[in-house]
Amino acid sequence: MIDGLAVVDKPGGMTSHDVVARCRRIFGQRRVGHAGTLDPDATGLLLVGLGRATRLMQFMSGLDKTYEAAILLGISTSTLDASGEVTGKWDMSRVTLDDVRRAAAGLTGAILQVPPMVSAVKVGGRRLHALAREGIEVERRPRPVSVHRFEVESLGESIARATIVCSSGTYVRVLASDLGEMLGGGAHVLSLRRIAVGPWTAGDSRSLDALERSSVVPPAQCLPWLEQVVAAGEIGPQVANGRVLDESALGVSGGGPWTVIDERGDLLAVYQHHTGGRVKPAVVLPSGT
Repeated sequence: MIDGLAVVDKPGGMTSHDVVARCRRIFGQRRVGHAGTLDPDATGLLLVGLGRATRLMQFMSGLDKTYEAAILLGISTSTLDASGEVTGKWDMSRVTLDDVRRAAAGLTGAILQVPPMVSAVKVGGRRLHALAREGIEVERRPRPVSVHRFEVESLGESIARATIVCSSGTYVRVLASDLGEMLGGGAHVLSLRRIAVGPWTAGDSRSLDALERSSVVPPAQCLPWLEQVVAAGEIGPQVANGRVLDESALGVSGGGPWTVIDERGDLLAVYQHHTGGRVKPAVVLPSGT
C-alpha cells in the first residue's frame, strides 16, 4: 500500500469522487479519500489521501483556499454556475470595474452565506443536491465564512475576473450570485479554478495522467503547517501505541497539534493538547497498518 498525499489537478467534468475512483485504479488500492470537494465543472487542486494518510484528511479539510474565477454579470442560473438553467437576465453593460470592486469589497471579511441548493450540505439527513434533483427546495441557514481577499482584476464583456482567498466552506458560486445582486442584477460563475489549498499550490499538483508513486508526498510531509517533533528513544514506541504523555516527553508546551516522527523521519502520530500539561494522540499511524 502507498501512504501519502497526491496533490491532483482535477480536470473539468469530473466529480471529486470520480478523481478518488481514478486514483484507486492508478495506485491499485482501495484506501483513498479526499479533502475539500470541488464542483464537477471546477478545475484545480484536490488533495487526495492514500493509505494511512487518509486519516490525516481531517487536518486538511479546514485549510483556506484560493480560486481564480470568471463571473458573468447579467445572467443568473439555477446552479449559480454555467451548468444550470438560466433563471434571470439583466442589462448590466453600464456596470464599471470600480462598481464591481466596490461590491466585492462588501463581500470581503467575515460574512454569512446561504449554501446553494446544488451542494453537498446536508439538511435533515439528505444532501441538498439530491433534494434539488427531485425539484425540492428547502430553507438553508446562513453559515459564517471568511473571505480574506476578493480582488477583481478586470472586467470585459460583462465578465469579471477575480482572485478569491477564503475559508473552508465558502461557496464562490454564492459570492458570484451575491455580487450580481449587489450590482442591481444577477451573475453566475462562468469558470472556476482552485489554485491553492493551504500551503499547496498549482506548482505542487499533477494531472491524473501524470500521477505516479514518486509524486506522492510522504505522510511526514503532509501537514507542513504543524510543528514537528521527534519521539526519540523509548518515547517512540509509546507514541506508536497512542499513549497519553506529559508535554515534557515530547518537548512541547501548549498550542498544538504536533506531528510526531520517529528517529528515521517516519510519521508516527499527530498529538494534541490534553489537560494538566499532558498531550494525547488525535491520530496514530502505526507502521504497516
